[in-house]
Amino acid sequence: MRREAFFDNAKFVLIFLVVFGHLIQPFTDAKGIDVLYHFIYLFHMPAFILLSGFFAKGIGKVGYIWQMFRKLIIPYLLFQLLYSGYYYLIGDPGWETTWYEPHWALWFLLSLFCWHILLILFKQVPPIISITTALVIGLGIGYINDVGHAFSLSRTFVFFPFFVLGYWLSKQHLLQLTQPVFKWSSLIIVSTVIVLLSISPTQSIDWLLGSFSYQEMGQPIWGGVIRFGVYLLALLLTCCILAWIPRKTYNWTARGKQTLYVYLLHGVFIQFFREAGWFKIDNLVDVMGLALLALLIVLLLSSKMICVSFQPLIEGKVTQIKQWHYERRRKKRIYLH
Repeated sequence: MRREAFFDNAKFVLIFLVVFGHLIQPFTDAKGIDVLYHFIYLFHMPAFILLSGFFAKGIGKVGYIWQMFRKLIIPYLLFQLLYSGYYYLIGDPGWETTWYEPHWALWFLLSLFCWHILLILFKQVPPIISITTALVIGLGIGYINDVGHAFSLSRTFVFFPFFVLGYWLSKQHLLQLTQPVFKWSSLIIVSTVIVLLSISPTQSIDWLLGSFSYQEMGQPIWGGVIRFGVYLLALLLTCCILAWIPRKTYNWTARGKQTLYVYLLHGVFIQFFREAGWFKIDNLVDVMGLALLALLIVLLLSSKMICVSFQPLIEGKVTQIKQWHYERRRKKRIYLH
């Protein structure tokens, strides 16, 4: 399909929120930061996963599974090893884990691979059955105490409904969200959610992470009902955020294609900052400062320099290096003539 600037803009905004959310996490003892943190976590990964499902429409082609394995599992294994060494060097006590217990944000690679495999089956049935089945599994998995962090199984099933929904959505469905009626309605919804988060008692972030059973979160009976409410709220906020994503092309739009680089590499900065304890939040200026820092990290890690340097490690290809050499030679020829 022809690539729309809307999708790259959306991915750029969402990866910024991922980095920003990780930056402010150590400061959630403050009520205002906790509200902001919960608000971001309500939708940023569901939205990302929904878009990932939307771009999975090529599944079933020859070599697709191997392509996903090379793109997701091999980088997972490499970065699991690299982050173990890096965490050890900076003194992070959580450096020593088994290969099947993903470090921090690496769970997404395992889950994304599993979602593509599951989709081979789920795309064979009508959309309503496919989405409903994924939803039932996502709600039911919380009642099984043994499904947790290992192999990212819990998150795989909990977030799978968003991936399936994204697969069945068309470009027209998503672009319709940018209509004025949805934009202005979204302001009311977002404002209401923020107010409710502000006046309600602080809730455990575990409900938004998808890693724990209902028993572990203290709701062995009503956990499914609570998760269903979280699903609805996450989908509603996802629509609200996408409503404000611009459809024009900007000088930063192309960087939305490099979100995997940002996702895999930003942990180097985040974990270092957490261990170093360099930052604190005392006022709004500090929050804006961390937002600017998050933006700078995203711009750096989505830059041409980083993509050229890390493509062999992340994608197992050298096309960026070849293109860089080609452009240098072309510019040299133009200069000489």
